[in-house]
Amino acid sequence: MPWRLATEFTFDSAHTIVGYDGPCGRLHGHTYRVRLELTSDRLRPSAHVKRHIMVADFKTLKWAKKDVDAGGLDHAYLNDLPELGDDTTAEVIAAYIHRHTMARVRADLPGGDDGADLKLRVTLWETPDSSCEYWE
Repeated sequence: MPWRLATEFTFDSAHTIVGYDGPCGRLHGHTYRVRLELTSDRLRPSAHVKRHIMVADFKTLKWAKKDVDAGGLDHAYLNDLPELGDDTTAEVIAAYIHRHTMARVRADLPGGDDGADLKLRVTLWETPDSSCEYWE
């Protein structure tokens, strides 16, 4: 893959790991740090520029940084998200961010482009020294 697009951002959210025997079973919060790496073997247009000059738009990749009321994850209670429910471990959140990021990237593709060459790696830090990676 000749291009690797990378971005990092943070968001603050709260959660409870239901059934966890310990402090994580109680309501608590994190400043999550996210690194997204999207690779492609070609450049494409975006919603904001029609020339083939991007892997993807950084705006599209940073959706999770937005406030929960704007469709992001910032200041969300993660257990309220139907896809997560009681399963709010770093592993499950990283997969959730992957799924929703790829859906947004694919929605921005020009007609007829299935984005088959696009590969996304999500790294999610729950604390400064504890992270999880997810990719397909």
